[in-house]
Amino acid sequence: MLKFWEENKIYEKLQKKNSGSKHYILHDGPPYANGHIHIGHALNKILKDIIVKFKSMQGFYPPYVPGWDCHGLPIELQVDKNLGEKKDKVDILEKRKLCKEYAERFVDIQREEFKQLGVMGDWAEPYLTMSYGYEGTIVREFSEFVKKGLCI
Repeated sequence: MLKFWEENKIYEKLQKKNSGSKHYILHDGPPYANGHIHIGHALNKILKDIIVKFKSMQGFYPPYVPGWDCHGLPIELQVDKNLGEKKDKVDILEKRKLCKEYAERFVDIQREEFKQLGVMGDWAEPYLTMSYGYEGTIVREFSEFVKKGLCI
């Protein structure tokens, strides 16, 4: 069934069919790109996919753009674990590069795992917090927090 959906571009056809209709947007908090998915990821994505598909059947235009959180401690911890005793000897720029490569690897792995669950979405154009556009947004938002005295 998954092969049929992909080969026949069923998600794209559903989006096109309802493109002029009222939008329904489900904002999905992204998982960390730091390992294989687990039952919590599966439950989260499947339930949200049911809602998006249901809204599509109701005639809404419900595009689903998956995303991943590619920053933060969970990814750094996995990279440090892989480095073992060398973790404190690696240059910070090299460690950042390793974190990016690690996140990219698990974005690809998790994407395929989510697709295997039957979750439909724009898998070719996900949002990634490590892309320059999203990083710029994050920096701007943090600067607003600093300006307002909400953090130091």
